[in-house]
Amino acid sequence: YDHMMFYLSLMLGLVSYMLFVIIKDFKNNKFAYKYMRHGQTLEMVWTMFPAMMLLLMAFPSFMLLYLCDEVLTPAMTIKVMGLQWYWKYEYSDFVSETGETIEYESYIMPDDMLEEGQLRLLDTDTSIVVPVDTHMRFLVTANDVMHCFTMPSLGMKLDATPGRTNQVSALIQRTGVYYGQCSELCGVNHALMPT
Repeated sequence: YDHMMFYLSLMLGLVSYMLFVIIKDFKNNKFAYKYMRHGQTLEMVWTMFPAMMLLLMAFPSFMLLYLCDEVLTPAMTIKVMGLQWYWKYEYSDFVSETGETIEYESYIMPDDMLEEGQLRLLDTDTSIVVPVDTHMRFLVTANDVMHCFTMPSLGMKLDATPGRTNQVSALIQRTGVYYGQCSELCGVNHALMPT
């Protein structure tokens, strides 16, 4: 933020100074009169200078965005598939001798089966279990309509789109129970899709 504000203040100061000097000295200065009437050079300078400054700010931001999106070597990969109206999880790193992976479906806990301390519309019958201090990659997709895999306390919100696989990385540093839900209006039972 401070780095960008420096360049923005520099642009604002230079362009404002040039405009102020030319307006103040317009009647008394032949130089200002010449550039106010036929000022292609001046217009090019105060258009190109901010454009170049914006490019100098954009390239480091693009590199940072690209690096943040990459998951280099995750220790664990979890595939999340959104279906109407439940989630299906697959631990694709754990393969048995028969070639099967660990996968299960997670449905909302019905109101009549809730135990003391469980939250209505947030608890599921089978919760996803992940290790602490492990780099994980979540591959998110959908089978039928668009869903949104959201866990606010982990800073995750990723669209689950049919035919497309999105990925997000996570590093959980505290043990606990993290609640989430589908944040896409995916149908009549949209509110019944906790993660």
